[in-house]
Amino acid sequence: METCFEEELKDFVRCMAAKGYNPSTQGEYAANTAKFFEWLEEKGIKDVRRVGKDTLQAYVLYLGQAKGKKGEPMGYASICARIRGVKRFFEWQESIQKVLVNPTESIREPKRPSRLPKFVLSQEEVEWLLAVPDITTGTGIRSKAILEVFYSTGIRLGEMAALKVEDVNLDEGLLRVNEGKGAKDRVVPLGEMAKSFLKQYLREVRPQLVRQGDTRGHLWMSNNGTPLSKMSVGIMVRLAGRAAEIEKPVTAHTLRHTFATHMVKSGADIILVSQLLGHSELGVTQLYVKVAGVDVKKAHEATHPREKDQVEKEHMEPFILWKRGAAHA
Repeated sequence: METCFEEELKDFVRCMAAKGYNPSTQGEYAANTAKFFEWLEEKGIKDVRRVGKDTLQAYVLYLGQAKGKKGEPMGYASICARIRGVKRFFEWQESIQKVLVNPTESIREPKRPSRLPKFVLSQEEVEWLLAVPDITTGTGIRSKAILEVFYSTGIRLGEMAALKVEDVNLDEGLLRVNEGKGAKDRVVPLGEMAKSFLKQYLREVRPQLVRQGDTRGHLWMSNNGTPLSKMSVGIMVRLAGRAAEIEKPVTAHTLRHTFATHMVKSGADIILVSQLLGHSELGVTQLYVKVAGVDVKKAHEATHPREKDQVEKEHMEPFILWKRGAAHA
């Protein structure tokens, strides 16, 4: 649908292209800005200079109440994408001094709704899964190493597929994750089982799979001598889940949720778990406290120094009273 803002939209796209924006990003911002322009025209606004804070707040409210073709509410991601497109447009308008004040500065994307992980494996189910690979074969050792690393570290599927040999430090028992979500690097520890099978894979299996002269250094290699793709790793995990006859869907993300839940349930510090997962917000990691069923009150009593002192005093009180009685006898 063509609007009276057509020229602004075209100029906006040209500006993004000049700045080197990815074509898909250009398309997304342009489409979402165009939707905003359609809404403005419906409200009788035909000049971007008339758009103020109140107009934008009304637009955000409209998005929250908007319905899809089937009557479903607009999803969180779609609402954020719409708002983001408008913000980028007005940032550009301010940069060329078309507007003196960017009206979107006070507009925030809505907070992501807290959603508990749907599927978490029990300790028994994890054991079933890890027992599936046939470690008398090369592919079995590779699958075993991948599953052990997933459960030991909680790294994402894309992060697993992108690993290089140089990212593995078996001497220190550490794994470097390069450019995880949000382009952030981090180092995660490897458990003994993960380290053991990873060592076996590197020593016995990978040399047989890698093509001569291949200098790319990818950690996980396919039977054809090419890097194992993200899709292939994901399929391997799902097939192992089926072979283990686990009724829940088993994916790489299921293992990530399972890792975090089991860590929290075993008493790991929530900040440490957040760092291992590569979360940018602690609130995301705190969902695992609910999933793990951790009794925060009991955890406080068991770990806080003042509470521990009180417990020790209560345990010592009968002995102290007995000593006092003995002293006066």
